[in-house]
Amino acid sequence: MTRPEAMSTAGTSHGGFPGYGDASPLDLDHAGASARRGMVDRLLGGTFEAWSDAAARVGHCAQPIKLVGSSSRVERATGEVVSSYSSTQEPFGVTYVRCGNRRASVCPACSRIYARDTFEMIRAGVVGGKSVPERVSGNPLVFLTLTAPSFGPVHTAKGGQRCRPRDGHEVCEHGRSVACWQAHESDDLDVGTPICPDCYDYTAHVIWQWWAPELWRRFTITTRRVVARAMGVPASRLREVATLQYAKVAEYQARGVVHFHALVRLDGPKTADGYAPGPEGVSAGVLAGMLEDAAGRVGFDAPPCAGHDVGRLRFGAQVDARSVTATRVDDPDAPLVGEQVAGYLAKYATKAASDTTDPRRASGHYRRLRATIDDLAAHRWPEDEYELLGKWTHMLGFRGHFSSKSRCYSITLGALRRARQRWQRIAADSGRDGREMPVLDFADLMADEEEETTLVVGSWTYVGTGWDTDADTALALAAADRARAYDQWRAEKARTTPKR
Repeated sequence: MTRPEAMSTAGTSHGGFPGYGDASPLDLDHAGASARRGMVDRLLGGTFEAWSDAAARVGHCAQPIKLVGSSSRVERATGEVVSSYSSTQEPFGVTYVRCGNRRASVCPACSRIYARDTFEMIRAGVVGGKSVPERVSGNPLVFLTLTAPSFGPVHTAKGGQRCRPRDGHEVCEHGRSVACWQAHESDDLDVGTPICPDCYDYTAHVIWQWWAPELWRRFTITTRRVVARAMGVPASRLREVATLQYAKVAEYQARGVVHFHALVRLDGPKTADGYAPGPEGVSAGVLAGMLEDAAGRVGFDAPPCAGHDVGRLRFGAQVDARSVTATRVDDPDAPLVGEQVAGYLAKYATKAASDTTDPRRASGHYRRLRATIDDLAAHRWPEDEYELLGKWTHMLGFRGHFSSKSRCYSITLGALRRARQRWQRIAADSGRDGREMPVLDFADLMADEEEETTLVVGSWTYVGTGWDTDADTALALAAADRARAYDQWRAEKARTTPKR
């Protein structure tokens, strides 16, 4: 019987992984008495093996979807049933599938897959691969950060420097000191909170956050106009000389407002495959200057909300545009490396307000932000632009996508998921038939989509979400954490092992 100590790495080539074996049990210290009794019941009842297999098939998802039903794979041309499957074949009478949630606070296992797919999607736009030609690595590439404006002074972490060294006798209009002589650490819960909550413009904060996606949309339009003007062509004819591509993620700052990180690439005229060499005479440094120029030009006159008119919305004055290179060089002053930036963006793509504000989400600052949103939502007209504001309180008013890209930046997340599903199906078929797993690359898996001759027909019913007991959930979370540690160990080993 597979024991909980080894369930997360069973069947892997651990090669000395310190978390493998009886001497390294899963971390279950957080499990309560009820969960521990449930684990014992699983072991003594003889159902642990079946549950372990089910958990492994969904990658130890924390909140798997439970379905009942059946499906058949049918030949398109003849209608012949090639194979069939039913949830009644499973030991527990239900089929578990991954929840697919991208947020690490909800499901660590699924968020890792989302982060990995996002990394591959972003990386492909830097160095090529995954159906993206390698020639894109030579195109101008910039790592851009756009921030929100100030809504009032807040406590900040400045790398050991004093937060706000001011005259200790100077006070704001509410009688509070405007000085802070502490040197905050980044994890200090005071970081991001207003120096004076009554001076902080919570209404402007919420309204800016609500319209942040619109500001980004206008920024992309303005950037194309700036690029067209610099290249001496009308904006309507820019595609004849250059195309702008990007991959963007949103990240919450400590004060609870998003800023945008993006990899922006400038390609040449649009080609049949969508990827062209960059235009001559435009370097990454020149592109960075264009992006900074565009960020300073963007503005949006927000409609009044519940009688509050905050005027014209803009990005913050802090705009960071840095050149990116596709390959690493041993020079501390060299541009950023694309793969490092891809990993950075993938990390933040799996976060949300519930992640980045924890444990700050319980602070008075965040409670007041949520209260401001509720108050604005309660005093709106039904037909105005803020009709759905109250539905986004949990996201502090941000309603945009946390991860997005332009059409021809690189491969889509959907294509990556389909390729992974095909690989898993081929591996399962090979194992069932006793055949050796064929060596496939991404192109083979994508070609399989075009040559697919079968159709899956099924009927499924949703019956619930999550594992049946606290014990199952605790085991799944612990196993997912061990799998994450194993992946990190394997990546570090690959990085430090000399190549032969």
